[in-house]
Amino acid sequence: MSARIVYVGHATVLVDMDGVRVLTDPLLRTRLLHLRRVGEVDTVEPDSVDAVLVSHLHFDHLDFPSLQRLGRDVPVVVPRGARTLLEKKGFRSVTEVEAGDQIAIGSLTVRGTPAIHDPRRLPFGARAAPLGYEITGSRSVYFAGDTDLFDGMAELGPVDVALLPIWGWGPSLGPGHMSPREAAEAAHMLQATVAIPMHWGTFFPLHTALRGKPAFIDRPLTEFEAEMEALAPTTEVRALRPGEETIV
Repeated sequence: MSARIVYVGHATVLVDMDGVRVLTDPLLRTRLLHLRRVGEVDTVEPDSVDAVLVSHLHFDHLDFPSLQRLGRDVPVVVPRGARTLLEKKGFRSVTEVEAGDQIAIGSLTVRGTPAIHDPRRLPFGARAAPLGYEITGSRSVYFAGDTDLFDGMAELGPVDVALLPIWGWGPSLGPGHMSPREAAEAAHMLQATVAIPMHWGTFFPLHTALRGKPAFIDRPLTEFEAEMEALAPTTEVRALRPGEETIV
C-alpha cells in the first residue's frame, strides 16, 4: 500500500496511511503573533484527522486555536510533561511519550524519537523534551519536528520518507533549526528514499514583507535541493508547497 503526504505548511503535515490520518504540529491559522502566512491555509476538516502528533511546546508547533478547530476529543500525542497543559485547555484524549516510547494509532505504530531543541514554552510556561516521531505502517515516515543533527540519527534509518525541517520562520535560521545543508546531511544519515522539506515557505515576520513577499521564503528550498544533490544524491527530493500532496 502507499501513503499520501500533504504538506499543509510550516511543520504541519498530514500523513494518510493504511486508513489512518495523522496530523503533525497543527498550525491552521493565517496569523500567529507577529507572523503572517503566505496565502490561505487549506482547511483540515476535523473529522479527517484520527490523531495529532505534537513535537514540542513552541507556539508555532503547539497552537491551541488550531487544535481547538480539530475538536477537544481528537487524540493528541505530546512529549512527556505537556499533558497537563492540554488538559487545562479541555482536551480529553492526551497521551504523553518520550524518546523510545511506542504506541499504536489504529493500524499504525508511532515511536517517539530524540530531538535537540529548546524545551520551554516561553516566557514562563511548561517544559518538555522535544521529540520527533517515526510513523510505521506499509511505509515508514520520519517526522523530525524541530531539531539539530544528533548522534544516533543514523540509527533511525533507513526510512521510506523523511519529513525534514530546512529553515526557521524568519530571515535568519535561529538556534535549534537545521539549515538546508544539515537537513541534507540528515537525509543521508537516515538513508531516506524520499525527502520532503518542511518548515519553509509558509510564515514570515510582518516587518520583512513591507514591499511584498520576502525573498527568504523560497531560498531555503533552492539551497536544500542543491545540498541534496551533493550530499544525498540517491534520495529523491519531493518539494511540496503548502497545500500540495504526494503519494509515496
